[in-house]
Amino acid sequence: SSCCKPQTFSCAGLGVRQMDAKDAQAQILQMTQFILNEARDKAQDIETKALQDESIERLKIVNSMKEKNQQDYARKTKQIETQAAIERSTAINRSRLEKIKSRQEMLAHLQEDSQKELAKRLADKAKQKQFITQLIVQGLLMLLEDSVEVRCRKCDEALVAECIGDAVKEYSKVIKDSTGASKNCKVTVDQKVQLPPAPNGDASTPSCLGGVVLACQKGAITIDNTVDSRLQLVMEQAKPTIRKLLFN
Repeated sequence: SSCCKPQTFSCAGLGVRQMDAKDAQAQILQMTQFILNEARDKAQDIETKALQDESIERLKIVNSMKEKNQQDYARKTKQIETQAAIERSTAINRSRLEKIKSRQEMLAHLQEDSQKELAKRLADKAKQKQFITQLIVQGLLMLLEDSVEVRCRKCDEALVAECIGDAVKEYSKVIKDSTGASKNCKVTVDQKVQLPPAPNGDASTPSCLGGVVLACQKGAITIDNTVDSRLQLVMEQAKPTIRKLLFN
C-alpha cells in the first residue's frame, strides 16, 4: 500500500531552499550595511551640523566681544576727549581770569598813582583855588539856578568860600557872552552836608580827594564835581587808550 512506500526527498527542492537562505542572508547583510551606512551618514550630518552650529556660535561670541570692546574703546575715548576738553577750557578760563585780574590790578595801581599825583599838585594853594573856582563855574553852568549850595570837605571850607566870588563873576560873564542876558546866582557853602575827609590809608573808610558838589532845590539836584568823580570819569573814558598802550 501507499503507506508502506519509502519516502523520497527531492534534491531540487533542497537546492532551492539553500538558495533562498543565501539570498535572505545577502539581503539581511545588504540591509544591515544600508542601515549602518545611513546611521554613519546621519551621524556625520549631525557632527557636521554641530560643528557648523559651534562655529556660528563661536563667531557670534567673537563678534559680540569685538563689538563690546569697540563700544568700550569708543566710550573711553569719548571720556578722555571730554575730560581733555574740560581741562583745556578750564585752563583757558583760568588764564583769561588771571589776565583780567592782572589788568585790573594794573589799572588800580595807575588810578592810585594818579590820585597821589593829583594830591601833590593840589597841595599848591594857588593851583587848588583856581581848580576849585573852575569846578564851581562848571557846576553853575550845568544847573542854571538862582540859588546853589556848595558842599566840600571840612578842611576846604575857607578855600571854597574864597572861590565863590570869582566863580559867580565868571559864571555871569559866560552867560552874558553866550546869550547877552544878565544872570546872577546866590552861592553859599553848605554847612550841613560835608564831603568825607582826605584819604588816610584806610580803604574801608569814606574819603575824598577834594573838589566840590553843587546842590539846589533843597538837595534834590546835585552836580558831583569832586576830584574823585572827575578822575573816575577820565579813567573810564581813557580805558581803551590805556589798554592799548599797556596791553597791546
